[in-house]
Amino acid sequence: MTASHRPSGGVAVAARDWHWRHAGRTRWALSGLDLTIEPGERVLLLGASGSGKSTLMQGLAGLLDSDEDGDESGALLLDGAAPAHSRSRIGMVLQNPDAQVILSRVGDDVAFGMENFRVPREQIWPRARRALAAVGLELPVRHDTSHLSGGQKQRLALAGVLAMNPGLLLLDEPTANLDPAGVGEVRDAVASAVEQSGATLIVIEHRTAVWLPVVDRVVVLGVDGRVVADGAPAGVLDGQREELRRAGVWVPGLELPAIPRNRAPGPALLAAADLSVGYPSGPPAGVVDFEIARGTTTVVTGPNGVGKSALALTVGGLLPPRSGRLDAERGFAPSAQRREPLRWRSRELLTRIGSVFQNPEHQFLTGSVLDELALGPRALKRDSATVTAVCDELLERLHLTHLAQANPYTLSGGEQRRLSVATVLATQPEMIILDEPTFGQDRITWEELLRLLADIADQGTAVVAVTHDADFATLLADQRIDLHHLDSDAVAVPR
Repeated sequence: MTASHRPSGGVAVAARDWHWRHAGRTRWALSGLDLTIEPGERVLLLGASGSGKSTLMQGLAGLLDSDEDGDESGALLLDGAAPAHSRSRIGMVLQNPDAQVILSRVGDDVAFGMENFRVPREQIWPRARRALAAVGLELPVRHDTSHLSGGQKQRLALAGVLAMNPGLLLLDEPTANLDPAGVGEVRDAVASAVEQSGATLIVIEHRTAVWLPVVDRVVVLGVDGRVVADGAPAGVLDGQREELRRAGVWVPGLELPAIPRNRAPGPALLAAADLSVGYPSGPPAGVVDFEIARGTTTVVTGPNGVGKSALALTVGGLLPPRSGRLDAERGFAPSAQRREPLRWRSRELLTRIGSVFQNPEHQFLTGSVLDELALGPRALKRDSATVTAVCDELLERLHLTHLAQANPYTLSGGEQRRLSVATVLATQPEMIILDEPTFGQDRITWEELLRLLADIADQGTAVVAVTHDADFATLLADQRIDLHHLDSDAVAVPR
């Protein structure tokens, strides 16, 4: 069905020489943006990490306040009016699904938006159940939202938006934390919803191949936030293939880069025996045996909700095992009497195991990117020359130098992810644990991050990564821990 023959339920979008700069920043996130999107169009919004895609989404959702959040000029309009006047017609799924979970039960959370916009009571629960089914979140409506995994929260946020039948659907990396089966399921649910309603769709996704079958237009933003390409998907991606590749866009069909490795595993640091993990208020997950050795990369995979993040927190000494054993080997443990990471003091963890959480902002403590990077080395009493050298190298390698004085909370999702990784690397621990490390990265920053992790593994650091990124696993994994639900086995599989 073409855009001109879809049901008339969409919102018209127009940007006229629109500029936006976040508070405290000298650089414009978007500068002179001109863009028109007709009602019912389905647009895939692409661009390098930090090009202003998420800022544009927030502006369209009416979430930017020029009096408090930054500086604005030009016009950004929905159906000819400011976005703040059309909020009842806008549905948005943010990069961080945690930020959209409001109520303690799954069904109540989906119903919340409809209740606020005065949907008749008799319509709310049928629509809520249909939306939950559409996104594949097969849980009771009374299920506790605090027990959801990151991927399940992503599905829940999308269900709440779809249930509202918005005229403008804004999706910011909606499948980033989903397992491979869930990616297609969620995409198809979105496509079906906008097909029936005629809603306008704008979706940000670095992995373009997922959404190409269901969009009719691709818009690419450059590093200054201006439109550098706009048109039918095939025309944009084929006609400007090389330019897009150099800009960091994930163009389908490009070969994976070569990531040289000098694989020379060292002695074991941690060993797990009959280990089961899980949050205290939730069910246990996984029963697994494995060893983690110096100089190796271990990749943890499995479907959403199976306990991957709980395993990462357990290995990192931040969550107690539900059963079984997790012990450090001699020489890695602080003492022979305290071999379990959970019993280590924070300073002992700082130099042994560094953890990068699934949500980067959960570990930011200071007001600038540079101070955030320097915090760990300073806590270890490193001299100022060493702190400066470490920070400068990480800023350069992870493309954050121009953001050194920015507040971490004003960064894009991809920039926040790179900063969270850098803060752990700055303390040079013997083992690092990363939960979805490649979330929100364009191809250039993704490749640089992989090269950096390969380098530190080759230098003897043990790397453990929870990920749905199959390309990451293909290039870096020396060992895979494949978690399943408790009705099946969880196994560690050598490369």
